[in-house]
Amino acid sequence: MATRPISSGWVSARSAVSSSGQPWVYTALIVLSVVFTFPFVWTVLTAFKAPHEIFRFPPPLLPATFQWGNFVEVWRQAPFLTFLVNTLTVASLSVIGDIVTASLVAYGFARFRFPGREVLFLLVLSVLILPDEVTIIPQFLIYRSLGWLDTLKPLILPAFLGGGAFNIFLLRQFFLTLPRELDEAAMIDGAGSFRILWQILAPLSRPAIATVAIFSFLFHWNDFFRPLIYLNTVNNFTLSLGLRFFRQTADTGGEPKEHLLMAASVMMTIPVILLFFSMQRYFVEGITLSGLKR
Repeated sequence: MATRPISSGWVSARSAVSSSGQPWVYTALIVLSVVFTFPFVWTVLTAFKAPHEIFRFPPPLLPATFQWGNFVEVWRQAPFLTFLVNTLTVASLSVIGDIVTASLVAYGFARFRFPGREVLFLLVLSVLILPDEVTIIPQFLIYRSLGWLDTLKPLILPAFLGGGAFNIFLLRQFFLTLPRELDEAAMIDGAGSFRILWQILAPLSRPAIATVAIFSFLFHWNDFFRPLIYLNTVNNFTLSLGLRFFRQTADTGGEPKEHLLMAASVMMTIPVILLFFSMQRYFVEGITLSGLKR
């Protein structure tokens, strides 16, 4: 009588247990998805409600009539076009600065050998443990002495001074996964360090660079703390600070504007969602591959 190998039986039993537990896993994932998605769905639906529907009890989930005019009213009551232009300016230029400077620094740590390289790299990583509240006061004093307060310069130019410790770490880890033979072959053909970086390593590092771009854009798009410290004039406000300004004007009295605040929040969130889903493949690949080699 033929018998199955023990290993084969163990694999079959494990597969049976895994398949029997999959429905519970899917159920738990669905429940968690609903829980985490519900606040955003509520925000979107509230953006289409009339003012009197917001404070009704019990609160209705769906609006009686979708008020598309709420989004138009937001642009009429506040200079959201100015906020949008300021935010796009800060986010786009900062993304460029983070990618360029972080790539240069990461390339130096990944490819060049010099005394104290590891110590300097650990020093760069130590910046990650410093909260913004520790460095914001000396930065404020520097920018005040330069006459940059109430301008967009304090929000943009720091991106061109290194690109951030996390971005440097991410790109450095990815550069280490690329074989040095590529550099040596390019040097034989007469290529210099900058040409090797921008024409050979950078095209091969698209997933990591895309990940840096996504993180940088999200940070600068949603940044509230730094604009709150440096900006005073309404015409210089970014979207995050503009929402606070819109909230303050709504609290001065008159008709409630929570539905308009929700509409403004939705419009601020849409570009972020589109960016993430359009670059999701590069984002996942960059995070996965950046830690393969130390």
